[in-house]
Amino acid sequence: MVSVIDDEGTVRRATSSLLRSLGFEVRTFASAEEFLQIGDATRCLCIISDVHMPGMSGIDLYERLRSQNVETPVIFITSFAEKAVRARVGEDVCILQKPFRADALVSCIASAKASRSQE
Repeated sequence: MVSVIDDEGTVRRATSSLLRSLGFEVRTFASAEEFLQIGDATRCLCIISDVHMPGMSGIDLYERLRSQNVETPVIFITSFAEKAVRARVGEDVCILQKPFRADALVSCIASAKASRSQE
């Protein structure tokens, strides 16, 4: 299962539609807080999260999961400068600039799958 977290409904719908067309089971969440309440990060193949959202940011969610020893791969999507995000999360995280291409997302998911199979 892939979890998609974004406060913009159009982004959630478009991303989940793309992922479903590729054969993935998808759950969507309007906020990081909603994901933490309802989602189960350990069951996800990966988490696709917007960086900037009201309330808890995608980076804050990432840091919280890592502090709880949850190693589920996170793919960030952002409209903002990648360098600032990269400085907080490191080099091993996939970051896509909005709007992103489908093949770029597929490549990030393939990397996430590979990292999950090594666990």
